[in-house]
Amino acid sequence: MASWEANTSDHDDESGLVDKAGNGDRVAFEKLYRLNRNRIYALMWRLSGGDAALAEDLLQDSFIRAWQKLDSFRGDSKFGTWLHKLAANVALSDRRTRVRRLEHETALNIVTERLATGEKDVYAGERMDLEQAISKLPERARTVLVLYDIEGYSHAEIAEIAGMAVGSSKAQLHRARNLVREELDK
Repeated sequence: MASWEANTSDHDDESGLVDKAGNGDRVAFEKLYRLNRNRIYALMWRLSGGDAALAEDLLQDSFIRAWQKLDSFRGDSKFGTWLHKLAANVALSDRRTRVRRLEHETALNIVTERLATGEKDVYAGERMDLEQAISKLPERARTVLVLYDIEGYSHAEIAEIAGMAVGSSKAQLHRARNLVREELDK
């Protein structure tokens, strides 16, 4: 079977699973989960700065939201593409909620903050890998870097998903790339 035929068949199989899941078939939805879990988890892990527990929570929230909104999937794109965008929105919504919650808490003093985040020079003398450097980025910069450089979203799409201007997305990407470079050069 030619590779394009395999891809068409995979898409048809996925389409059939989406139809069945849309009619309440939980086994079909579980198959969709298994087909898409790893890709969505990777996105959540990167957007959460390498926090595995948060990534797992966001993964579950994404699939719960997908189940709830399955009737809004029109089939204009592949289900995986629709799910990926939905999951990115779940992660960004969660981030906004956490930021609002933190704004209501008292600010940490600098000593407490250093104890909570660790010393900056813990990895002095060692080269950090790319994932570690990305996880250290400020959230907005990390979000734009992951969505643009790793996941392939355009600045217009990122602006829509993250609720920022296109120019802000470009500026955050520039900032993120510079910070990653600095971190890798240590």
